[in-house]
This record gives sequence, structure tokens and C-alpha cells, in this order.
Amino acid sequence: MHSVPFISTPARFMATAQRLGDKPGYFVRGVSQWESTSWKDYAAEVNTLARALVASGVQAGQVVCILGFNRPEWVMMDIAAMMVGAVPTGIYWTSAAPEVEYILNHSQAPLLLVDTAERYQKIAAKVAAMPHLKQVVLMKGAAADGGQASTWEAFLAKGNDAGSAALQTQVDARLEAIRAEQTGTLIYTSGTTGPAKAVVLSHDNLSWTTDTLTREFAVTPDDRLISYLPLAHIAEQLGAVHNHANVGYPLYFARDMESLGEHLKEVHPTVFFGVPRVWEKMQAAIEIKLAAATGFKAKMAAWALRVGQTWHEEVVAGKAPDAWLNAQMKLANKLIHHKVKTALGFDQARLLISGAAPIAPESLKFFTGLDIVVREVYGQSEDCGPTSMALGMNLRSGTVGKPFAGIDVRIAEDGEIMVRGPNVFQGYALDTEATKNALTSDGWLHSGDLGRFDADGFLYVTGRKKDLLITSGGKNISPSNVEADLMNIALVEHAVVVGDGRHFLAALLTLKPDVLAQFASEHGIAQANGQHATVRTSLQASIDAVNERHARVANIRKFEVLDMPLSIESGELTATMKIKRQVVIARNQAAMEAIYG
Repeated sequence: MHSVPFISTPARFMATAQRLGDKPGYFVRGVSQWESTSWKDYAAEVNTLARALVASGVQAGQVVCILGFNRPEWVMMDIAAMMVGAVPTGIYWTSAAPEVEYILNHSQAPLLLVDTAERYQKIAAKVAAMPHLKQVVLMKGAAADGGQASTWEAFLAKGNDAGSAALQTQVDARLEAIRAEQTGTLIYTSGTTGPAKAVVLSHDNLSWTTDTLTREFAVTPDDRLISYLPLAHIAEQLGAVHNHANVGYPLYFARDMESLGEHLKEVHPTVFFGVPRVWEKMQAAIEIKLAAATGFKAKMAAWALRVGQTWHEEVVAGKAPDAWLNAQMKLANKLIHHKVKTALGFDQARLLISGAAPIAPESLKFFTGLDIVVREVYGQSEDCGPTSMALGMNLRSGTVGKPFAGIDVRIAEDGEIMVRGPNVFQGYALDTEATKNALTSDGWLHSGDLGRFDADGFLYVTGRKKDLLITSGGKNISPSNVEADLMNIALVEHAVVVGDGRHFLAALLTLKPDVLAQFASEHGIAQANGQHATVRTSLQASIDAVNERHARVANIRKFEVLDMPLSIESGELTATMKIKRQVVIARNQAAMEAIYG
């Protein structure tokens, strides 16, 4: 448990604001520059927001949902909701309307914050039919349509009316009443089957994890962080809400994902968290520039990469690089490394992290050639984000470092990674069966991942016990829902969604022979198969329709039709006709190569 007394995130936030006063709390990108808001003004708006929540009838324990891209209002509502004892719950801004509807209904939220009027209009018909949803609030700059939604300014006005003093008394009392065991937030995460499950994280889970990361990362108010990954994800919440509130470093809110490269060069973050896909894109862009170099420049770049990788290999191995290698490294830094890091915006970065999905060891090695050390963190929403990380000298190729102090990790008999500690969640909201399957009676979390320890205590993640796919962008996707939709296509008999560790999803399909024959007859095709242009056009149109019903991250970008049907006899189906996913994928590597090659 805590080595220090429990303090909730909103209490930390108010204390930090009082301590830092006029220093910048956050920045937004204006037309020509980054525009700051002081901690003092930041806290005043959060306080007003908390009063408005009380005035709107939001009760302790009720859920406040937040849907939208990263904005100051997102973080402010999250903190204000916690301050009044409510439970902030993020919804991915890429979510399809049915997913938003499910989360709002499942959580029974009385209030929803949305970033734009356009996004609200996509779900307006659904939220209008929800009796539990009493109010929709739009973020700054979004105009209300005169219906259920209200502007940010109109909502804040509720906290500044004549009764604001009485409201503040209630806010203060609710903040004081927060207890460690109470629910701090819900994280909706895709399971292997069915709709998203609501991970219940207590205030203590969040507080302990914040204390641990603050200590292990040695974070200070002088650090700088760009907020750009979805705030509905636990990793971004830790950085942009909880650690931010605890330490007081300023946040820089990205204008959009496309502007990240520009923002990095302007902000020069000291701490940066990226999912593997972000690092992959950076690597690809650098490699293109290196490939374009010719003559002496090309030779210098290749030499600097070799020196950087050799130097870091020595350091990771616990060896002291000799004088000659140190001299080369110093020269490589001056001629190449520093220039590349400055061009990327990493010249002042002291902690670069990859997480949410496995990153290729080859990518990590590539970056060390540029004197850029990317440290991999391993964990899941169910343990508040972090289990282990390559910190300090805990670097070893192919591993995710060692468990954080205070977290116990063991490998079960079947190879599953099991986790226990103050960061492990309380269960899944309204899902006793799923909770029972995830947590043992003595507090061990079934991670769903397979792994092993080496003799030195480094953790290796070797696979996934669950069918859950994690894209290289770090998004958790349950393939079963998409597969079920695909198999509703008239031509399709079986569908296997693939994309684990990739930057997009694809599908391996088999077709129904009788329906295919009928299709051929109706279209005047002498001999139709899965590669016929007309067949593929029809399949693509049907897949486009399926994609409309799912979040963008769960969309099928490409597909291949397999030559042979799946069968029990061939070992691709179980006796109860369930698809053996890994068998199908392993036997169809040519199709996988055609998709991703």
C-alpha cells in the first residue's frame, strides 16, 4: 500500500495550483504561437465547473462521460467530476455511434461532455432517447443547437450564480469526502467477446500509480508533455491528468494528430509517450531521408548509426565503452545525432516511452543508432497502466524491463503473466462473471498475456492468451464483433480479422460455394472465385457497410479470400465449429504477406 498518506487526484490538483500560481498550467496552439493559461486561472475554472456539476444535480458516484479529442476542457471536466465524487469516463473520439450509445447506457451517465457540435449531431438522435442523460455540454467554441446541448459558457454560468457560495461549500465537502476505495474512473476497454467492459479503477489505484510513476520517472514541474493520444486511454490519463495534477508540469494540447510532428519541434517535450505506430512513422520518415543521402553524407550517416548502436549495446550490456568508442560517439553526436534529435524535437527529451502494444526490437535498435533511447512499458488498463518498464539500466533487447517496485508478477503454469499490487483494478462494472474470470480470490490479475522471466528478472511477453488484437497504434480491438458482422455478408462463410501488432486491420475470408455459384449465375460469370474482380467489388461494398457500424480503428482496410474452406478435418475449426484463429493465420502466411507485405 501507500508509503505516504492517500491524497486524491483533485486534491493534488488544487494543491499544485496553489503552489504554482501564475506559472503556466497548460498551453493551446493559437494561430501563431502557443498560448498559456496559469495554474491559478486553470484551478478557478475547474472549481467553477465543479460547482456547475453540483448545480446540475450530478451526484457522488454517478458517471460523467467525456467524448472528444484532447482539449483543456476534457481534463478540466475529468478533474471537476472527481472533485464532486463523480466518476469521469472517457469515450474514444473515434467511436461509432452504437459504441457511444452502449457506454452511455451502460454507465447511466446523467451528463455528457462533447468537443464539437458536429460530433454531437452524429449521436444526437440516440442520446435524445436516453432518460438517464439529463444534459449534454459542448466544449468551448461549439455552438449549441437550442436542443438538449448547452454551451460551455452557459454550463459554467450555473457555477457562478447567486448561490455559488453554497455550491462551493458542497464541492469542498465532497472533495474532503473522497476515500481511497471509491471509484476514481472507468476505462472502457474491448474484451475478447461482446461489448466493451468497464474497468473500475479506485482513487487508491490512481493515487498509488501516480506516486510510483512520479518517483520512478523523477518528474518535476520543469518537464513538458504534449497531450495527443486519446484521453479515454489509461496511459494518456496518467500523463495528462493524474501525474500532471500531482507534479504540475505544463500540458501542451495538440491541435490534432496530423500536427504532432510540428508540435514536437515547437515544444521540445522532455517526456514523450508514443504507441509503436508513432515510432514506426518516425523511423520510416528518417529512413527515407537517410536513403536520399548520397556520397559523403550517406557514409557519415551510416557510420553514426553504427557508432550509436554499438555504444548503446555496450552500455546495456553493463560494459564501459572504451576511449576510442566514446570519442567516436562524441563526434557522431556533434555531426549527426544532435541534428536529427533537434529536427524531431527530441533534443531536450530525457524520457521517451513506447507502450500500449509491443514494439519491434529492430525499431528500438534503430533509434539507439541516433542516440535516441526509447523505453518500453508493459501493462494494461486493469492494472492502471504500468506493470514493468525498461528503466535506468533495465534495458535488454526483447524484454519489457522489470516490474515496478511494489508490483508482484509471476508466470502461471500455463505461461500466463499474473499481476498483483495496489494498481490492480477493482473489477468490471456490472459484470461479476468477467471480474471473477480476471481476478483470483487472493488478488492476482489474469493479464491474458503469455510471458517468461529470464535469470536476471527481465520480463518477456511472448504472446497473447486472449484473442484480443492490439494494433501498433495501441488500440485494443475485439475481433469477434467485426468477424460476426463480416459473416453476415451473404457471400462470406468464415472471417478471421487480423492486425495484431499491425497499423490496420484486415480480414481473411472464405466464401459459401452455393452463394458464390448463384452470384456467378446472376452476374453472367462463367467461373467465379474469390479473386474475380466482380466478386471482390461486391465484397468490398459489403465490407464498407460493415465498417460504417464500427469505430474507425476497427475498420477492415484490406482483405484476402482464401482458396480453401475452413473445416474440422483440416484442424481449422473446433468440433463446435469455432475458428482456430492462430491455425488459420499460420497456414495462410502468403495471404498475410499479400496484405501487409
